Amino acid sequence: MKQYVIITPARDEEEHIEKTILSVVAQTIRPAQWIIVNDGSRDNTGAIIDRYAKQYPWITARHRPNRGYREAGGGVMNTFYDGYALIDVPRWDFLMKLDADLSFGADYFERCLAEFEREPRLGIGGGAIYHDENGELKLEDNPKFHVRGATKIYRRECWEAIGGLLRAPGWDTIDEVKANMLGWTTRSFLDLRVSHQRFTGAADGAWKDCIKNGRANYITGYHPLFMLMKCVRRIGVKPYATGAIGLWWGYMSSYWKRTPRVDDLKLIRYTRNQQMRRLLLQESIWK
Repeated sequence: MKQYVIITPARDEEEHIEKTILSVVAQTIRPAQWIIVNDGSRDNTGAIIDRYAKQYPWITARHRPNRGYREAGGGVMNTFYDGYALIDVPRWDFLMKLDADLSFGADYFERCLAEFEREPRLGIGGGAIYHDENGELKLEDNPKFHVRGATKIYRRECWEAIGGLLRAPGWDTIDEVKANMLGWTTRSFLDLRVSHQRFTGAADGAWKDCIKNGRANYITGYHPLFMLMKCVRRIGVKPYATGAIGLWWGYMSSYWKRTPRVDDLKLIRYTRNQQMRRLLLQESIWK
């Protein structure tokens, strides 16, 4: 049977993390190891993790000191890699990055692994993120090649081919674009619902989240014209206009500050080529 390992970065998640833990504990196929990294939480997150780690030997608890602030993108990746260093399953087949504010059905991982089994070139996959809006679950819309960073599963061969994850905002797009460039496929499993207990980026606030996403798009190497069209389209999405301004500011301010981009010119060329193909209504991973 294929073995999978989960790494969960968690910061101030006492309100939600127990739902995530209970979802994993109930799985029909449990992970070989689950490493939960408490990123300096100021609430009871660490105590909750420790309680379940004592109860289940396949749960590993790791506690980081509180750096005093939430660091978007790079902070999450530094926390993730703290957990990655603790993997003690030598022959794992799949690696999952799982957020601490999710819940899902008991057969979630079994069905995810079945998708990978059916598609040998599937390198990155995961369930579709849904939010509760007035009692109704609504899908968080994304390009078909994109898997939300909250629930990403990497086939080991693909993980090794892309060289792991960038420790900066944009990591959760760069990994997929590079995987596609190298001949892998990436996609969300729309029939596998993952309930996100809060909207993506809510921890930072809508304005800061939009700026962060604009910066991530710059780091990834987005084409300026594609970025402009993305911002224009964003005007009609809540928060109206503000979100578009935040995206554009995050992108342009990164340009002015000469923020380092992903150090891979071939990947940037591929990204921009795919984006221009999308703007010209040609076949592209952005669809």
